Amino acid sequence: MAYDTILYDVSDRILTITLNRPERLNAFTEQMRVEMTDALDRADADDDVRAIIVTGAGRGYCAGADLEKGGDTFNYKEDDAKQAWNRDGGGRLTLRIFEVNKPIIAAVNGPAVGIGVTMQLPMDIRIASESARFGFVFARRGIVPEACSTWFLPRIVGISKALEWAYSGRVFSAQEALEGGLVSQVVPDAELLPTARAIATEIAQNTSALSVTLIRHMMWKLLGADHPMEAHKLDSRGVQSLGRGPDAKEGVSSFLEKRPANFTGKPSTDLPEYFPWWSEREFS
Repeated sequence: MAYDTILYDVSDRILTITLNRPERLNAFTEQMRVEMTDALDRADADDDVRAIIVTGAGRGYCAGADLEKGGDTFNYKEDDAKQAWNRDGGGRLTLRIFEVNKPIIAAVNGPAVGIGVTMQLPMDIRIASESARFGFVFARRGIVPEACSTWFLPRIVGISKALEWAYSGRVFSAQEALEGGLVSQVVPDAELLPTARAIATEIAQNTSALSVTLIRHMMWKLLGADHPMEAHKLDSRGVQSLGRGPDAKEGVSSFLEKRPANFTGKPSTDLPEYFPWWSEREFS
């Protein structure tokens, strides 16, 4: 697929997806959703991609849904005779991000409101520049939060902070996002991408891709577990399965021999038989 609304660049085993509508502060469109989904599919199929960074072109990350349709922006027409409402496009994107097999980092370089912030929630690490701004503005637009954010946001920042931000719909600073736990770092604007790339490089150069893929899904999928025994059962399967494989042997040997590891496992072909272990879930 040729991309018109995003840029796709792989360098040093790191994929950078850049939202690329700078003339509209990278406002989100259905075309952008389709292109981002395709980019994630490409990344999952490419074992040379070890980590993903998502950022924005120009002075914004993503200003939310493109409102050029005016008051009818959110007045969706039913496109399926079997249901009386349409699927939220932002939710379709965040669900795809949730299932991605590579670690994914948001490098937030400017305003990020509406879908611009909710798309970040299923990403693993969020870093903001000092000029970044965030806003869960839905109540000020007469709608409700989308993109599965009512599931993700309370798990990330807690129910009280999530409701405060969603009730008010106000736009807040990167520093407040840091204090509330939405982002893990705030850095000067010029240091944003180097900081994100340093984290991605640490992953790409020093870890087993199989381990990282399983860790990502174990952490996210166990958020809904009702007892630590669920984690114990999953941990045990993972250690047993990977422990007999070449990456585990290489990890131990390289440590004892005091040399960099050369992991060869490929998520596209070498994940254990029990993956994916969670139940198939379909929209209905």
